[in-house]
Amino acid sequence: QEQLVESGGGLVQAGGSLRLSCVASGRTFSSYAMGWFRQAPGNEREFVAAIRWSGGMLYYADSVKGRFTISGDNAKNTVYLEMNSLKAEDTAVYYCAAARGYPFTALAAPVSYAYWGQGTQVTVSS
Repeated sequence: QEQLVESGGGLVQAGGSLRLSCVASGRTFSSYAMGWFRQAPGNEREFVAAIRWSGGMLYYADSVKGRFTISGDNAKNTVYLEMNSLKAEDTAVYYCAAARGYPFTALAAPVSYAYWGQGTQVTVSS
């Protein structure tokens, strides 16, 4: 079984920054892509950002473009999410996810990701 371990969530004031980390582990683990999703109370889980390892493609939701930066190390199955200029609307549980590439529909689609972390709470105070 593969595991994703997240860290970095917490409380931050509006305009501040946080850096989330996620490490995937397991026997012969290899991912096609890794990404971040978030879910606020009463809302659906939404895509935030992702890396497609092949070609180093980065993809962001419109709501976080210019503020968040995703990065990672494929060899170490590690991904980060640098969050800057945080807003109250960014408050949510953030989930790290890893995709095998099969089945795969879209980089922003939760169904494409086979493995998920436990989620880490990010709370932005105004």
